[in-house]
Amino acid sequence: MRDFRLYAITDERSHPGRELADVMEEAILGGADIVQLRDKHSNREAVLEKAKKLRELTYRYNVPFIVNDYIDIALEVNADGIHLGQGDATLPAARKLVGDKIIGISTHAIEEALLAEQQGADYIGVGPVYRTATKADVVEPVTLSYVREVARKIKIPFVAIGGIKLHNVDEVIAAGAKRICAVTEIVGSKDVRGTCEAFIRKLEQGGSVHETY
Repeated sequence: MRDFRLYAITDERSHPGRELADVMEEAILGGADIVQLRDKHSNREAVLEKAKKLRELTYRYNVPFIVNDYIDIALEVNADGIHLGQGDATLPAARKLVGDKIIGISTHAIEEALLAEQQGADYIGVGPVYRTATKADVVEPVTLSYVREVARKIKIPFVAIGGIKLHNVDEVIAAGAKRICAVTEIVGSKDVRGTCEAFIRKLEQGGSVHETY
């Protein structure tokens, strides 16, 4: 898969009154180079309509488009890939359905990361690094120690996620993360494009703080 730096995930509850596609377009213009549709509240028909709009948007900007959970919708709109949690379909089962499309897997422990790598995941999510309320079923924070462990032991791309903000992203990058995912910090921002640009600058600087081990 094409490498990426800033992973933007949808969360419409964070931007009431603003259109989903408009918010995600601002994220892309600010430097987000991969977009995921994650909607755990709407019915399938509504998720499909959102997927169609975001597929059109991401085609226009040549940005990879990932659908969370809904393998059938990802196939229907010809998304570039899917993202699965630990409680979703297994990676081998999903691979049979999606072929060579991108498959990302959420991981919360090194055993899960190693298994995902072994089974052929294209990338893994590493988190939640910090406490987050973005999802109802969120697990306890994995902390920076897990980011450091993955950076040492995992060869496939990984993206740090969970409670990451502009004020703490430097220490995540310093722990070894080269790819960052932010949800509310991006889509809930009054200046979505500017926030993404600020994340990109942080990534380019390589983390400007020294970690306390």
